[in-house]
Amino acid sequence: MPKKIKKTKSMSKKKQAATDASNLLHFPRREAMEGMMSGMFGGGKARAVDEAQDIMYDAWDASTSQQRIALARKALEISPDCADAYVLLAQETAKSLDEEIDLYRQGMEAGERALGKKMFKEGVGHFWGILETRPYMRARAGLSECLWDTDRHEEAMEHYKDMLRLNPGDNQGIRYILMPRLIELGRDEDAEKLFAEYRDDGSAFWAYSRVLLDFRKQGDSPKAGKSLKEALKGNKHAPVYLIGRRKMPRSLPDHYGFGDENEAIVYVDENMAAWKATPRALEWLADKAK
Repeated sequence: MPKKIKKTKSMSKKKQAATDASNLLHFPRREAMEGMMSGMFGGGKARAVDEAQDIMYDAWDASTSQQRIALARKALEISPDCADAYVLLAQETAKSLDEEIDLYRQGMEAGERALGKKMFKEGVGHFWGILETRPYMRARAGLSECLWDTDRHEEAMEHYKDMLRLNPGDNQGIRYILMPRLIELGRDEDAEKLFAEYRDDGSAFWAYSRVLLDFRKQGDSPKAGKSLKEALKGNKHAPVYLIGRRKMPRSLPDHYGFGDENEAIVYVDENMAAWKATPRALEWLADKAK
């Protein structure tokens, strides 16, 4: 995960991530790796949108922003239904969240046209596993994030929930974004339902969500204490960042593993607002996690 700088109304997390990624050692992006998969498993008669998408695989892996932008615009000249082109332009050219929203929305609509109505009927439950759906899902994820950042919370939440309906396997980690936001909005019943849907998730994100949900329900209780002990077994680092005993780094780690400190940092970055929205939760955590 690339670096993060405090958000402003003129730059969202996703655009900053794309900007900072160019400062890292150059490795093929996941989007570019999809091009290799497409070449291995593709077949059939090519459409204009397929040709445009091939250009986008090169664009995602280009080494400079100028090259990426030029290739995205070339892709759109070939097909206006190329969702990934709008995603890249949203990340690299938008000067405000409103511009990002417009580009991501265009990308989502382009993806809908490219996929067709049949895919949205027959592919439900398998999105992302179907390679052609991924540009659409990227556009929708970017749109959702920007909607949340502009306080259009309910609209963002509907997108998150529908993305999980389309792809319950959740390769994008949408549940990790949705959970703290449900809690932040006080929608604990919905958060409990989401937790149950992924109850076998062994990450710190899910373990500490269980802790917070139990505290919200019963306060300083044996159940909340037990959940905290379990969470600490999985990742002992999260509390020191949540309660401020250790300062969060200025930039997010570019990778993490189960149980390591980087996982805790990424968890806290996305979940701090949910803890702050829960009265006395951080004070309780500070007392228990000594």
